[in-house]
Amino acid sequence: MRKIIVPTDFSENAFQALKYSAELFKYERSEFYVLHAYADEVYSFEGVITSNLLEEYKQNIKEKSDRELAVILKQIKDLYANPKHTFHAISAFGLLIDEVNDLAEKENADLIITSTRGVTNDRQLTFGSNTLQIIKYVQCPVLSIPEDYEFSDPKRILFPTNYLLPYQRRELKLVGGIARSFCSEIHMLYASKFSEITLRQEDNKQAILEHLYDVNVQQHQEEELEKTEAIKKMIDDLNIDLLVLVNSRHSYLENILYSSTIDKIGLHPKIPFLVLQNFNRY
Repeated sequence: MRKIIVPTDFSENAFQALKYSAELFKYERSEFYVLHAYADEVYSFEGVITSNLLEEYKQNIKEKSDRELAVILKQIKDLYANPKHTFHAISAFGLLIDEVNDLAEKENADLIITSTRGVTNDRQLTFGSNTLQIIKYVQCPVLSIPEDYEFSDPKRILFPTNYLLPYQRRELKLVGGIARSFCSEIHMLYASKFSEITLRQEDNKQAILEHLYDVNVQQHQEEELEKTEAIKKMIDDLNIDLLVLVNSRHSYLENILYSSTIDKIGLHPKIPFLVLQNFNRY
């Protein structure tokens, strides 16, 4: 049973992410937790308010959230009447990052699926602030869906890696499960100025391949001129449908996430972008 969290701010982009999640796991028994965190809406109230009125205002916001979630769940069930899927609506008075993290821990979630942009839809940014915070701080894999992206089977998956660190079994099983569902090719990209890999790298590489059994894995090696350019070139050349990167200490993705802005790096994925967090979860 897959457990997937889909945060929503009731934007069209967020609903696109929910539709993508229903399509991506259409072959698997899955539980979807559609979460709306509304603390920011309460605290955005301008003016003086008493504690009694605050409680009443909070209740009104919660009831509005519950109604909108009910509408979303009806829409998604009407679009995808899949007996393998169960949907849960959750209205939470809290900050989004905290509520997503708590729910991921409570339900031992496999994946969080979010849109790259939410209701503010700032086109100057590759990732909205909420999505970026979730990728940075929530200890669960995150799949981010670009604005206006229509689902297509992820037949070609790009998985750049330097083989320096072992990956967690559960997260590799997630990638392998997606690939098997759609008979996908996984293209492993090793971009480095060193053509030879160490014994440790070789061990890590073999561990990845063992977990991706029964998957068509293609291995590529590129001289490291610039990792972002190598990834973008591979996406274009191979018509990639899904990009997978890992967020761990000293990784390429960590350098992106903790730079002053992700957009300075120049990686603007036009395809779904899966971030593995590479930590032990049971």
